[in-house]
Amino acid sequence: MNRLEPHIPAVLCFAGLDPTGGAGLQADIETIVSMGGHPLPIATSLTAQDTHDVRALMPIDPRHVIAQARTVLADVPVAAVKIGLLGSVGIVDALQEILTDCDGVPVVLDPIHRAGGGTPLASDELTSAVLSQLVPRTTVLTPNTREARRLAPGAATLANAAERLLSSGCGYVLVTGADEATPGVVNRFYGRRGLVESFEWPRIEGVFHGSGCTLAAAVAAGLARGATPRAAVIEAQQFTHDAIANGYRIGAGQRVPDRLRRARGHGIAPRRAGSR
Repeated sequence: MNRLEPHIPAVLCFAGLDPTGGAGLQADIETIVSMGGHPLPIATSLTAQDTHDVRALMPIDPRHVIAQARTVLADVPVAAVKIGLLGSVGIVDALQEILTDCDGVPVVLDPIHRAGGGTPLASDELTSAVLSQLVPRTTVLTPNTREARRLAPGAATLANAAERLLSSGCGYVLVTGADEATPGVVNRFYGRRGLVESFEWPRIEGVFHGSGCTLAAAVAAGLARGATPRAAVIEAQQFTHDAIANGYRIGAGQRVPDRLRRARGHGIAPRRAGSR
């Protein structure tokens, strides 16, 4: 590589293809580019969806997922891995194999449970496979409150759910609270010793398509640049909040976060999350 060329960290992204561009691989690409990284998009599933909901999910053959990833990994050094929509247990098996090739690389896992419109996207069998095979290899897990409860059934509180997930082997858990009936959105960041930090953000009215993908990809981009998990989580929340606050409507359903504001030179609003 030419020594004058800037170092742009590459992030390997496993996600589905959303034809609306609101979620999935396009959300990953826009976010990572805006945060100074280079996305390496690996398709796990095709979807038929609009801004209202997912109409059909078509998982890619796991062999093709492995072929995509291994071909890229043979050529490009990867600084982080981001995992989103999977689609089948076979793809979980494929990712476990690929992550073995990425030993030591930070992994961000967004354990997608259902679409924003309500369509289920993960069976109980798939959820179990994610918990047993991928969570132990994860650096930062980013479930919303419903996903956290599903990954840790029977947990008395969200803190207990996070504790159980951490005991499964992941490094940190960021539980996002946008789905809870609270005046503001409270996100809680847990580590092996319990709650690390709690963040409260102003609630933005409306439903947004791809906000979870945006947050997870932003955390991965931060880790790829060498940030600590805490620093990556703080910057990712700020990036996501700004993208949602400036979201726009492309169809008749959910709004799309504006993830390219930074790339267009608008920058991120200077307000920092209130810690408590």
